[in-house]
Amino acid sequence: MYRSHNCGELRAAHINREVTLAGWVQKSRDKGFIVWVDLRDRYGITQLVFDEERTSKDLIEQAQNLGREFVIQVKGTVIERASKNPNIPTGDIEILVSELTILNEAKLPPFTIEDKTDGGEDLRMKYRYLDIRRNPVKESLIFRHKVTQEVRNYLSKEGFIEIETPYLIKSTPEGARDFVVPSRMNEGQFYALPQSPQTFKQLLMVGGMDKYFQIVKCFRDEDLRADRQPEFTQIDCEMAFIEQEDILNAFEGLTRHLLKEVNGIDVNKFPRILYDDAMRLYGNDKPDIRFGMEFGELNEVAQHKDFNVFNSAELVVGIAVPGGNTYTRKEIDKLINWVKRPQVGALGMVYSRCNDNGTFKSSVDKFYDQDDLAKWAEVTGAKPGDLICVLSGNINKVRAQLSALRMELAERLGLRKPNEFAPLWVMDFPLLEWDEETERYHAMHHPFTSPKPGQLELLKTNPGAVKANAYDLVLNGNEIGGGSIRIHDKETQSLMFDYLGFTPEEAKAQFGFLMDAFQYGAPPHGGLAFGLDRLVAILGGQETIRDFIAFPKNNSGRDVMIDAPAPIDEEQLTELSLKLNLKS
Repeated sequence: MYRSHNCGELRAAHINREVTLAGWVQKSRDKGFIVWVDLRDRYGITQLVFDEERTSKDLIEQAQNLGREFVIQVKGTVIERASKNPNIPTGDIEILVSELTILNEAKLPPFTIEDKTDGGEDLRMKYRYLDIRRNPVKESLIFRHKVTQEVRNYLSKEGFIEIETPYLIKSTPEGARDFVVPSRMNEGQFYALPQSPQTFKQLLMVGGMDKYFQIVKCFRDEDLRADRQPEFTQIDCEMAFIEQEDILNAFEGLTRHLLKEVNGIDVNKFPRILYDDAMRLYGNDKPDIRFGMEFGELNEVAQHKDFNVFNSAELVVGIAVPGGNTYTRKEIDKLINWVKRPQVGALGMVYSRCNDNGTFKSSVDKFYDQDDLAKWAEVTGAKPGDLICVLSGNINKVRAQLSALRMELAERLGLRKPNEFAPLWVMDFPLLEWDEETERYHAMHHPFTSPKPGQLELLKTNPGAVKANAYDLVLNGNEIGGGSIRIHDKETQSLMFDYLGFTPEEAKAQFGFLMDAFQYGAPPHGGLAFGLDRLVAILGGQETIRDFIAFPKNNSGRDVMIDAPAPIDEEQLTELSLKLNLKS
């Protein structure tokens, strides 16, 4: 037996007990006549003591030669610690060592295994197995385990059945590029890794498994934006014989359960907002509602003067920054430069100070009088002491720009508090979106999303106006889940494929198996998938998902630890009937 106890469980009640511990050397302190060693495992740290009055000379010499991260086993007696450490659970005791065994020596790590390490992210990713020994990463992975256990417990109690679906499937157009896997046994043919188990969970509904879930890996070969991974995990759920309200209630219940059990927080309100209103009021479809700063559209009160920047714009829109009138001119100039960054793309920013005495001072005083600026304040909800920030331009672009500014200001003002949780349903997304490159409509979610009841005929006359029976669950400005009521009959699904530009032959080749299944009595069904990585990070008070993934990839989709992806040799290529045609 390598250990009788772990390094986090011994207390004063264990004094005088003989114990065996094993772990890694965190650090040591050598006073010559006495050596202290901190021994660490995933449960905590226990101090070891080697004392020349009670320890042999050979044993002290052994202890003096221990290096950081050596793997050791010790036997000894639990004694009261002379200088107690209230900062760790084992701080009242230490182990008087009688026997020391070095299980494995270690090179000096490339960074310190401490909570606040001296290792940069790239270095820590290369040596991720060392990074996992650090408390922040270790605790994040344990936290993820706790969340997934609570998910399984809750859904199982609600009658959901966990069912695995295949990883080697057929390539189907679902938005992003597929990762493909060549088949050696079927020359010239390829599997794809699933972007989601979408069609399989629908087939499970046809099969009568009316409450399904799966914690499942998904894969998308897309250009990575910040904090995205090419492989990610979903809590994938589907239900049959339901309407939209049933699904919203079911997964509000799961979210409440997680917030209560994991964070100790009761959340009762799950407000709902239409997609169109979310875009109008917040400029994006996943608004953070922990704070205000709703958009005020200013066209009617700003486009009647000789200021051509506003007059020529599709949309003039502003927000009121609480307490922003305290900003100096230099600070406002920095904000203007911030929105002009390529990542945001605004050409500039107009502002108006709301003075405590009810007057206004604007960067465009030449064109707008006090009455005009008072109307700006009324539309944006600005109060004395606030600052009104105004952008203008193309509707979609300017909303995105002001949304970015709103989030940046909230961050600077400390309004995005990680221990506050504000869930929100965003409803009634567009069913289709127009793609300028291909000059055709694409499904905003996926081709199996049902239109809102009564809107099917609108597909023939105004496809862009059709709303989807779709919904996203947003938490603290992040989409944590999304889903829809699905199409469950062959005729409607065929019509949808027509509007998406599929020929009957293409639809048959890609999705014939699903269309065939619909002919055998498909029930009404729908579902929702949570992004587990993002959900866990937010519940853990973070917005970066990497520390909650054991072995993440970098922004280029590479695993720098194992150096993947990597070339394969000619023999493997030949066996798979592949030939490389690399661009120079």
